[in-house]
Amino acid sequence: MPTIELRDVQKSYGGQGANAVRDLNLEIGDGEFMCLLGPSGCGKTTTLRMIAGLENLSGGEIRVGDRLVDSINQGVFVAPEHRHMGLVFQSYALWPHLTIERNTDFGLRLRKVPKAEREQRVDAVMRVLDIEKYRHRYPSQLSGGQQQRVALARMLAVNPNVLLLDEPLSNLDARLRLEMRAELKALHAAFKTTIVFVTHDQWEAMTLATTIAVMNEGTLQQMGTPDDIYERPANRFVAEFVGSPPINIMELGSPELSERAFAMKKFLAEHFPSLAGVGSVGLRPEALHISEAGEPVPEKVFQVPGVVTGILPTGGNWILELQCGDGTLFLTTHEVPEVAVGTDVTVWAKPKSLHAFDSAGRRIEEADRLMRTPKKAVLTKAPKLKELAG
Repeated sequence: MPTIELRDVQKSYGGQGANAVRDLNLEIGDGEFMCLLGPSGCGKTTTLRMIAGLENLSGGEIRVGDRLVDSINQGVFVAPEHRHMGLVFQSYALWPHLTIERNTDFGLRLRKVPKAEREQRVDAVMRVLDIEKYRHRYPSQLSGGQQQRVALARMLAVNPNVLLLDEPLSNLDARLRLEMRAELKALHAAFKTTIVFVTHDQWEAMTLATTIAVMNEGTLQQMGTPDDIYERPANRFVAEFVGSPPINIMELGSPELSERAFAMKKFLAEHFPSLAGVGSVGLRPEALHISEAGEPVPEKVFQVPGVVTGILPTGGNWILELQCGDGTLFLTTHEVPEVAVGTDVTVWAKPKSLHAFDSAGRRIEEADRLMRTPKKAVLTKAPKLKELAG
């Protein structure tokens, strides 16, 4: 299966400042599960539709392997039906008057695939998706999750080079969403199909994708593995968008610092004096720890006094709300909290947990080098045997 490449892609719907997508450069590798992640209106669905050929470019070009499929400058536009891609819409778009079997083989009939081959492919894909028993029913007789499987089966039956999914799980309840995530993961492993998946749900992206492209206001903010996106966000937008509860941010550039921000600024000045221009620092909730009065706190860690103001169980996890001066920090833990609301505590975090950003919100790589690079152990020179003998 070919690589999909977007070069300097633009999409404008007219009017000043109406660019839905700007200067987008993206490469989707063979067999990759790429997720376009971002808030509503960020341009992710528009990007998907341009890849599919349902939207024309306003600038740039799209290549599938060595084949140019869309370019205004060169006057090239390959119609959607000739791009060998399958698109699953958010609404499923099943034919209500056709049975599940006829919905599944619809694309094959359009391609005039011989009957024997058509039946063989339909049987195989329906068996994989466990919808064989529904083949004589109609879409209205199925649940949302079952209809989702039919929409996927219809696309997989034609064996597309690329499968495009536009928020296909948004209409399902929480349990079905979890089940369908597992099924999509298994389908990707079984069919080795290149998948481009659009969602605003960060956990869908983190659990499904091999690569995530985070978008905001029509621009690409960061592209990387789920671990890269979470552990090394390129800027504050990515850091704050990915994560639940959201990352704790302390503003250091304000002339009037909060108590927690003042403590952070003091900590950086004492332990990392070479860092300059830090505009803000983020701390993931799971990176925070607390110690009650009289309990020891490790050396060379960021710390600030606080009060427990809320304990929120979420089923298997707990969220602690901590009032630190005039600001609030959130902490998450897998263990049952041994503190009560109103307890005075010291909130602390190791330097490697800090995410430092400059005044423009960009990640400070120098801070990573200083705070996240593990220090090598200093080995003392072992005495020689003659020295031991005197």
